Amino acid sequence: MLNGMKVHRMLAEACAGLLTNVFEEGRVLERVMAAAFSAHPKWGKRDRAFVAESAYEVARWRRALAFVADGEEVSALLAAQWTRMGLEIPAWWVWRGEQAEGMAARELELPMQALAIRESVPDWLDWLGREELGEAWERELHALNRRAAVVLRVNRLHCSPEEARQRLAQEGIESRPVAGAPDALVLDEGKTMAARLLEGGWAEIQDAGSQQVAPLLHAEPGMRVIDACAGAGGKTLHLAVLMANRGEIHAFDPVEAKLTELRHRVARGRISNVRTEVLRDDTFARHAGWADRLLLDVPCSGLGTLRRQPDLKWRLNAGRLDEVRETQWKILREAAPMLKPGGRLVYATCSILPSENGRQVARLLAHGGFTLAEELVVSPAASAWDGFYAAALVKDA
Repeated sequence: MLNGMKVHRMLAEACAGLLTNVFEEGRVLERVMAAAFSAHPKWGKRDRAFVAESAYEVARWRRALAFVADGEEVSALLAAQWTRMGLEIPAWWVWRGEQAEGMAARELELPMQALAIRESVPDWLDWLGREELGEAWERELHALNRRAAVVLRVNRLHCSPEEARQRLAQEGIESRPVAGAPDALVLDEGKTMAARLLEGGWAEIQDAGSQQVAPLLHAEPGMRVIDACAGAGGKTLHLAVLMANRGEIHAFDPVEAKLTELRHRVARGRISNVRTEVLRDDTFARHAGWADRLLLDVPCSGLGTLRRQPDLKWRLNAGRLDEVRETQWKILREAAPMLKPGGRLVYATCSILPSENGRQVARLLAHGGFTLAEELVVSPAASAWDGFYAAALVKDA
């Protein structure tokens, strides 16, 4: 799509501004990108594609590009990325570091560099990954640096996956089923979601890895279910479909804006069994013993989603990760009493680190009162999906 495209000054400067916001101010790339596109409605499809590819790939390969360019400034990183994209760097773009000829030579030297440089992660994260995952760390990290495809979860309340494929085809978008994810369709590379399909409530964007979590609850029509960390509700919506839109789902989150988005998606999907509530200090106590099923999709490092948000690895730090683990344990310990005896709890994260996953579950099991029924590890290296962990536990009667 970008073959033969020239680097225009306004777009180049926009890329530099986005990345400066991300690297120096710790802002979320997806959000600053959306703000930039909203502020420049006259940018065409190719313009947006150039900005998005430049910014996301620099965030993904920051340390590798710094090695290739022999410079860490955003201007040098972008020059190295545009060279990788086969674009001619304009004479007015100035940076300190290797020029095009030198970058070509250093690109050949990149495979001999340390893992943290060639796969582009902070040193502290590389050390932690090796400590927790051993030899598997390199494979997982390599997989997490691949670009993610767009995956849909079809809303079976309103259409089958095959009907959704036909509707996509009518929009000129080819899609394929996903082995191991019966409700999933993956869109061909370079395609985006048909707006009418999404707005019609026939499907939601949800990675196949994420689609593995809700079924572990074994939620049935008519049950009482709590999604205690619902966010914008991807798994809440999946549960509603699995329950045939019958029973009750209570979705909690401390952030009202996320619940507002969830309510919009509930209405769009014509779902009627979801109730939302802002999480407060007394929420768990008021629902003690209420739920047949309890989903704890807890806050986590998000390392399993680096394919989609590569800037996350530059915003995360060891101290923040410690805080996340403590939050996970607090939620797991304090939310569990909402479950009835004999009920089923699913603890889930989008992390690949055992310290956020199985070790947290082991802490709860050591306290007694629960039995491990099922455990799921979604490996990006093995599946080409986002990384997820989930454990299903049954509360003692």
